[in-house]
Amino acid sequence: MFIKPIATPFNEWKADLLVLILDKNEKFFDIEDEKIKAKAEALQAEYDSNNRSGSYLFFEPSQSENIGAILAYYTGDYKGFSTAEVVKICVADAIKYASKTKRYNVLFALNSPMGLQYVGKATEAAGMALWSFDRYKKDKQDVSEKMTISFAVSEYQPAERALAEGLVLANCVNMARNLCCEPGDVINPQTLCAMGKELAEEFDYDFIEYDEPRLKEEGFNGHLKVGSGSQYPPCMFAITYDPQKGKKEESDEPIPHFAMVGKGLTFDSGGISIKPASRMHEMKGDMAGAAAVLATMRALGTLRPNIKVTAIICSAENMPDAKAQRPGDIVVYKNGKSVHVENTDAEGRLVLADGLILAGELGATHVIDICTLTGACVRALGESFTGIMGNNRSLVNAITFAGGVQGESYWKLPLPLEYKEMLDTPFADLNNVGGPTAGAITAGLFLKEFVPETASWAHLDIAGPAWRSKAWKYYPAGPTGVGVRTLTELAWHWDEYFKK
Repeated sequence: MFIKPIATPFNEWKADLLVLILDKNEKFFDIEDEKIKAKAEALQAEYDSNNRSGSYLFFEPSQSENIGAILAYYTGDYKGFSTAEVVKICVADAIKYASKTKRYNVLFALNSPMGLQYVGKATEAAGMALWSFDRYKKDKQDVSEKMTISFAVSEYQPAERALAEGLVLANCVNMARNLCCEPGDVINPQTLCAMGKELAEEFDYDFIEYDEPRLKEEGFNGHLKVGSGSQYPPCMFAITYDPQKGKKEESDEPIPHFAMVGKGLTFDSGGISIKPASRMHEMKGDMAGAAAVLATMRALGTLRPNIKVTAIICSAENMPDAKAQRPGDIVVYKNGKSVHVENTDAEGRLVLADGLILAGELGATHVIDICTLTGACVRALGESFTGIMGNNRSLVNAITFAGGVQGESYWKLPLPLEYKEMLDTPFADLNNVGGPTAGAITAGLFLKEFVPETASWAHLDIAGPAWRSKAWKYYPAGPTGVGVRTLTELAWHWDEYFKK
């Protein structure tokens, strides 16, 4: 995909397809061709009167020989979505139409002051909509290689900056998606760790690896238990971006230290408590949290926010084997807490507990864990919402707002103390599963037991939105890369979300 802004008069525009976004409240473009303008206004009036929205209208231009055809997308009263989301949906749908009709040179008219504000979001949607995973196909049909996308704008330099930022986000989301599509024999704890090390070297991040011998030495036993049935040893690693690194004089004012803890189960069969065969193939994507965290670190390597950020990846493969952990086993953690393993398919929380302990050891002031953790969260919230809970209202609110800015939706769940008794067991301090109800909440309460005492913490259960069963908005079916844009937005504009 080649993508660019242009700031030229209408009579110099050239495209196979010109896309207009019509809205009754916002003006996204300014076109000098009176016949096209009149046609667009007539179409908008017709749709206003019929109270219709989200529809295509295709018509041939009457004058310009440089424009092959025009696609007008009328937003109407698109309830439930912000203006930015509506723009992204329009852009994605227009690109799908252009691909289907083989009009590969597409121009979006955003040359009004209002339109200029949405160049970054439009770029994001274009990059995400054109994603596909065809690495293993003999006959690849990558439309993005044929596509040229232009945005007509009123000011070139602001548009160029917004476009560059939008591309960073889109490319990093697509990186996370690609990771979730790779088979479990390609992405395993060792290859994931190697990717993390390569990323750290590329951006001059600090890197710490906890391979199997070091996990044993330091007492990170959750990884050892979960990964004991796999041919691939478990691995935990930490990547740290520090804006003060290399500076001769450090700031007198301490900067926050934000840690992201990602669940990286490169394949989850369920272990001895094995999963049903149906959709088990999707469990190669049980590392969506880790993928989101790694992709966020790539984005931050370009954006360079003024906040210390550590990514902690908790990686293992959960397989049945003679050496695998059994239901009834006890795991003793580095912080002294013991856990009775009632169900080996509740393994994500066992590795995340190690990661949360490590976040405390590394001095994190704010900790977010992100994971495909519970089917209960999917049943409660579906595929469009991430369940969020935590011990600090400001952090939970900041994440929710950052998600809203980026088009990712969160729903707050409580952490009631009376539900903690669901984790009681006569055999250890905690059971690794609760009762038959409130599974998402009891998983959050379990993780809370391992959060550093002084840290602000939030838990993101992305089990629902990590994978779309069918195309939606600007997402093709498959992995979504959920969390990348929220975490990037939060770190990038940290001071705005946590004003002193």
